[in-house]
Amino acid sequence: MKSSRLRRRVLGSTAVAVLAGAGVLAGAPAAVAKANFLAIDKVTLHEPGLQVKVTYSCDTEINHQLVANASMPNENGPGESTAAGTIKRDKLICDYGSHTAKVTLRPAAPSRFAKGDKVKVTIFYFDDDGFSYGHEEKVSVL
Repeated sequence: MKSSRLRRRVLGSTAVAVLAGAGVLAGAPAAVAKANFLAIDKVTLHEPGLQVKVTYSCDTEINHQLVANASMPNENGPGESTAAGTIKRDKLICDYGSHTAKVTLRPAAPSRFAKGDKVKVTIFYFDDDGFSYGHEEKVSVL
């Protein structure tokens, strides 16, 4: 066999392998790339605390809840105002698709939030084993 013929065979085999790999990637579900996605869309005042509109996507096999926390430094005293809320596992739609939900955050005593306040909101997934992941953070003015 001549070297140019061998070279063509090697290049042909390489091209077939690359095309086969590309075919596998193209055939994979697009939703897999969106799994366990979190985004904060909007933060608003909501009696008695705050409400956060989120966009999320999650795997079908995962057993977790969506948690939202808000904090704001107190300018007139020590500490900070905080609020927290969750969406339990049975309320989440986990099918790899994107969904929106509103998380109502209840303030811890003596926390207060008012129009014009600058708050930092963090959302994440929390599973049964105590692990948290998918953290997203946003600073918003109410």
